[in-house]
Amino acid sequence: MENPVIILGAQAIGTAALDAFLSNDVVVYCLLDDDPKLHNTELLDVPVMGNTDDGELLKLLGKKCEVFVATEDAASRRSLAKMLRDEYEVVPVNSIHQRASVSAHAELGHGNYVGPNAVVAATAKLGEGVLVGPNAVVEGQASVGDYAQLGSGAQIGVGASVGANAFVGAGAVLVAGVKVGDKARVGAGSVVVADVPGGQTVFGNPAKQV
Repeated sequence: MENPVIILGAQAIGTAALDAFLSNDVVVYCLLDDDPKLHNTELLDVPVMGNTDDGELLKLLGKKCEVFVATEDAASRRSLAKMLRDEYEVVPVNSIHQRASVSAHAELGHGNYVGPNAVVAATAKLGEGVLVGPNAVVEGQASVGDYAQLGSGAQIGVGASVGANAFVGAGAVLVAGVKVGDKARVGAGSVVVADVPGGQTVFGNPAKQV
């Protein structure tokens, strides 16, 4: 992308997104974070300059700067994305690591993060604000809903679906065709062989409600 990026969030997700942008030689203008302890510090030589609602910096969005939302909490990411649309008429860009493999025939919304060595296959669909951790795989015809998070090495099988705001832990496997509902949680290393209702937490091999 031609314009520099402002990242909202300077903690774990912000660091990962920054690394992804830098891997593609994209200039990151600054990061913003609501933790005052981080202000006037640097992250990977990029300054952390103020809060995520800093109007003076956010007015650069649009013509001069792009934006990526990287706060830790899904509700916060959703709220900030809405604010950016409503007040600044911009949508977050995607942060895709140079070592990720995202098919040109996959369907991606806005503001997604795809980590190093992750794979998003042809005909897979990501909503908005999705976090795909390093080495995770989203296979063909699989879908991941808005603001869901896939941990490192998670595998979403062919035709499987992950609901909005759901969490799939590191190394978890969803076999082909299973459905994980909105706001459900799948524990790390679990193997999901049956549908998981919305809001439910499952763990184990095979995954069972906890």
